[in-house]
This record gives sequence, structure tokens and C-alpha cells, in this order.
Amino acid sequence: MKILIIVSNANAIGPRNRRTGTFLPEVAHPYAAFDKAGYQVDFASLTGDTPYLDALHEAADPDNLKFLTGKGWADMQHAKLLSTVDVTGYDAVFVPGGLAPMVDMPEAPLLKKVIAETYERGAVVGAVCHGPVSLLNVKLSDGSYLVNGRQITSFTTEEEDNYARADVPFDLQSALTSQGAIFHAAAPWSANSIADGRLVTGQNPASAKGVGEKIVAILGK
Repeated sequence: MKILIIVSNANAIGPRNRRTGTFLPEVAHPYAAFDKAGYQVDFASLTGDTPYLDALHEAADPDNLKFLTGKGWADMQHAKLLSTVDVTGYDAVFVPGGLAPMVDMPEAPLLKKVIAETYERGAVVGAVCHGPVSLLNVKLSDGSYLVNGRQITSFTTEEEDNYARADVPFDLQSALTSQGAIFHAAAPWSANSIADGRLVTGQNPASAKGVGEKIVAILGK
């Protein structure tokens, strides 16, 4: 099995230029699940530049540390330019969060095309925390929104109010709901991951492991 992790290239967000990047456990925990299953994991980014990491203060976590000191972070630093990747060769695409995706992924035409085509050819699409902003504005070939009628979650309005309300350009939960998503919000910062067919989403950093495990469960070994 082959997984493509698509990461943001942003390193600052909002009027105060809050520093950001991919939130470490949101990439490291799913990566650990994929690695444990024996999958090939590759990285792509929207610009091909070296991505940034946030939450390095959580480096002591075993999966985070293994990611940082092992093949994961080394490979992520050399993420390929998404436009040069043949995404049809992957069994799943996964988008981790952090505030960074809120900067460069709400529109991103190629990303939207990749996600729609991945889903429509029967592969798995996963995202966690702010990563589901990548699902926003994705239209399928019949013109409907990908998230319309789907059971999903993401970083919630309640969580954002106590985290980065002044920094984000819009509220992610509200935006997904406005495109027809059936949104499931659990208690703030609690583990909450949902699989609706081949669409897997998680609410926050605590949910990243569950998203990885659900993707593995769908794909099998």
C-alpha cells in the first residue's frame, strides 16, 4: 500500500503573523500507523518548498520522537511538488493539520482536483484537525461538494475560540457545515475520529492516531 501525505507550506497565519506549520503529532501519529502496517509513505506539498513543523514541544512523545529522528521528518523535508506527483499510484491521501493548511489549502485548485479524483477512483481520503480545510470547496464530477451529506469532523468552533480565533481567516466547522457536511463535534481536545466510507476525518491532535488507524483498517495490509 502507498500513502501520500500532502502538507502545507505555510509558516505564518493571520494579522499577527502567528508562527505555524504542520502540527507534529498530526503527521507523526498517522505516519506511525502507516509505518507499522508496512505501507510506503511519501510526502508532497503545494509549492515543493521545505514544510514547517509546529508543536515541537511535544517531541518527547515516542511516535513524535521517532518521526523527528527517523525517516519521517527526513522525507517530509524533501516533500515533492504536488504537481509533479502521479497521485493515481496511491491508495490513500492524507492531510495533517496545524494552522498552516488554513493559509494555503482553502482554495488551491490542484489540491481540490487531486482530492476529488482520489476519492472518485475509490481510494481513501483522510485529514485531521485543520487538515479538513483541504476538503472544503472540493467538487465531485456531478457538481456536488465532497463533504455534502458526509459524516465528518474537524477542529471545532469551540476549540478554535480558545486557540486561534484571532488568527484564522474563517471558522472551519461552520464552513464545512455550510457545504452540507454532517458535522460531529466531541468534547474539546478529546479523541474523535470518523470514517464515512472512504472519507476519514479527525477533530484535533488527540484524534490523529485514530485517523491513521482507521485508514489502515480500511486499506488492510
